[in-house]
Amino acid sequence: MPISANNTSRKSWLPVPNNSDFPIQNIPFGVFLTKENVVTVGTRIGDYAIDLGALQQLNYFEGIELTDDMFMQDTLNDFISDGKKTWRLVRNRIAAIFDAVNPELRDNTKHRNVIIFNMVDVEMQLPVLIGDYTDFYSSKEHATNVGKISHNQENGLLPNWLHIPVGYHGRSSTIVPSHIPVNRPMGQTLPNGEVTPVFGPSRSVDFELETAFITTDANIMGENIPISEAEDYIFGMVLLNDWSARDIQKWENIPLGPFLAKNFATSISPWIVTLDALEPFRTKGPKQAPTPLPYLQQKGKNSFDINLEVAIQPENGEPTVVTNSNFKHLYWTMHQQLAYHTSNGCRVNSGDMMGSGTISGPTQDSLGSMLELTWGGKNPIQLNDGSSRKFINDFDTVIIKGHCQNGQVRIGFGEVSSKLLPPFTRK
Repeated sequence: MPISANNTSRKSWLPVPNNSDFPIQNIPFGVFLTKENVVTVGTRIGDYAIDLGALQQLNYFEGIELTDDMFMQDTLNDFISDGKKTWRLVRNRIAAIFDAVNPELRDNTKHRNVIIFNMVDVEMQLPVLIGDYTDFYSSKEHATNVGKISHNQENGLLPNWLHIPVGYHGRSSTIVPSHIPVNRPMGQTLPNGEVTPVFGPSRSVDFELETAFITTDANIMGENIPISEAEDYIFGMVLLNDWSARDIQKWENIPLGPFLAKNFATSISPWIVTLDALEPFRTKGPKQAPTPLPYLQQKGKNSFDINLEVAIQPENGEPTVVTNSNFKHLYWTMHQQLAYHTSNGCRVNSGDMMGSGTISGPTQDSLGSMLELTWGGKNPIQLNDGSSRKFINDFDTVIIKGHCQNGQVRIGFGEVSSKLLPPFTRK
């Protein structure tokens, strides 16, 4: 089935600002709360949120097989469960409805008033009920740097890293959408030169520049997903900030890996951009050597050219961009991550989220965490207001943005923006 929604000559009758992340060729999916406290599934064009529940009630999806309440829910899980054919049909239909030459909704003021909202008048929610969250470790540059900084490894990489997409199971209960503040975590650390740990607030809170993909129901327990089919089970992508407490992580990491240093908060952007929308931006990832085992081998353009940036904004200050990276730097692809994840028969469900791992590039200005940018705090970075940072200060806001662009269209994710607050205190 062709992806007619990607037609670059299409214009919308809704105004779209120049360089918007959300032209009519994007059609992302999310969940928002209206002024009337109604939660609905929606999409976005320009600076307008579109109520898909209202569209469905008014029969704009006639001819597409959907359950009666598909978009009148507070999560996208059921829609995602319907599979790729339904996603594409719905996205194509939305693009047709909002095409500049289509008068059906454009000229119906009564319908427009209940379907279309200004973005400033809605509150974005977590788009899916995330049952399980896995975070990978798939940037060769990042893994090499962390090995050198944290483990004093000469080449940085552990022996298994070039053979499997290393990952760990995260905590879904503390995944929050953009603009929800995060508290500095308390935890146990071992001060330099000491032999007895102490308990207190982390002094080394860090961001990690990541993306994540959201899955549909992929398999039954015991079944693996062949790498050739993996993309059929990926609905779309979001931006992700994998908040990390480096001092807690250093003390607890061995022997079982990330735990309290990671599970206190994970922030994601609220709009899920489909792989269909990203199709024009396919590219090749890094050459993999040694060649992976057969069940992880793939050919062709299996990555995406997604420009990424991170800025730090002090309280009452202007943001300073501290890094620019790109999704295409990831060594292990989403397909390989999902194929590996299910290779032992692990079940994957609708709404599960898989983090990419920190996305670092090959240059100093493309590193995906403060741990790398300051080389473990040894080389503080300067912000525009004259202050310096080794890690993230209380009341700093971390802003991650991402977009794809070619000569015809720009497709973006918006942002995930989160302020770090002091430790939570019980009243």
